Amino acid sequence: MPRMIDMIRSSQVPANLMHSAARGSLSIPAGETIEILVYLALHHKLFGQEAQLTLAGWDEKACLASASDPATSAEVLGYFGSLENMRPALLPALAENPSVPEETLIDLAERGSRDMVEAFVRSARVMSSRTLLAALQSNAILRPNELAEITKKLAALDTSNVAAANIADAATRASDSAVADLAAADPAAEEVLTAFLKENAAELEREKDKPFQPIGMIHEETAHAAEAIVAATPTAGSASNAAARVAPGSAAATATAHAMKHAPVVHVEKRDSVLQKIAKLDVKGRIALAVRGGKEERSILIRDGTKLVALAVLDSPKVSDGEVEGFAQQKNVLESVLRSIPLKRRFAKNYNIMRNLVCNPRTPLDLSLGLMKNLLVHDLKNLSGNKEVPETIRKLALRMFKQKMEKKNM
Repeated sequence: MPRMIDMIRSSQVPANLMHSAARGSLSIPAGETIEILVYLALHHKLFGQEAQLTLAGWDEKACLASASDPATSAEVLGYFGSLENMRPALLPALAENPSVPEETLIDLAERGSRDMVEAFVRSARVMSSRTLLAALQSNAILRPNELAEITKKLAALDTSNVAAANIADAATRASDSAVADLAAADPAAEEVLTAFLKENAAELEREKDKPFQPIGMIHEETAHAAEAIVAATPTAGSASNAAARVAPGSAAATATAHAMKHAPVVHVEKRDSVLQKIAKLDVKGRIALAVRGGKEERSILIRDGTKLVALAVLDSPKVSDGEVEGFAQQKNVLESVLRSIPLKRRFAKNYNIMRNLVCNPRTPLDLSLGLMKNLLVHDLKNLSGNKEVPETIRKLALRMFKQKMEKKNM
């Protein structure tokens, strides 16, 4: 006898059984039930939304068993591994499941929440994969100690291939040089930049001398590194010379040696070079880089404490919807950035961006309340239990969830 999932795929199941399948009430094994629910959620117009809701509240142990089983179908693993359907409790199992490709985990590593970052840092697979470590390294919510640990892991993986590191460094310099040539290569970016500077000329004049002060990047553990970036960015040689000038055997010499030995090395080759370049630019230069530059520059400049610079990132014709999905859930950006995102029609039509804004505790309350009406039922349910957002949001989400469920059951 064929499996129920195969019968559903070939449209051999009557409507009443399909309805039961979407509610997860068929008498079949849990693994096959999950496979049916995922299929309906992704491919069935009539029962898809109900299947999504059922999956959102499905037994966590059964979901964990599927997430950790290498024999689970790629479609189910892909559903559980997508950012919009991710349950943080499933991530450790997904990260260690060899049937889950690195491509699935890369997006989660780059844009995942705090819970996801912590799960990745504990994952043996992630911490031994250069690709996944590099993706995790770009996540904006990493803590300084985590960033330092990831950098050390990457350095250890790279020690066996010095030539590859030299090539990467050369590519970085070429990339930095290429940014200067983008004016001629991208007329659309130049048009946007010219219009932005003209429209904000008065405010630019007031803010022109404001230095680069990234929100959330200055931590006590990395204060010395930040000072070096913002100031003269001294080389390793000058640091060694400074240490040499301290009297041998003195307390100062001991302290200096300890600091040099234990100071966290954060993005020594690539990221520091980008930060150093940005730190040397004035406001107008940072705006130009926000419009013309690449993804890495935008990921830093979106956190610039100068409003004009951060907003210029959103105006860049190169910024992708995926990047803005990440910006919408960041807690270390200006409030004006979060308010500006839904004002742009392109981003306002992206459901994931709007959902991330509502779920971001930094989003202004009035903005979140206005966006909640667009959320799907399962996201309302998840939001009602999200303790990071204000209580007003949680209560309204629960009320809206109950109202939508009542309408569906009428």
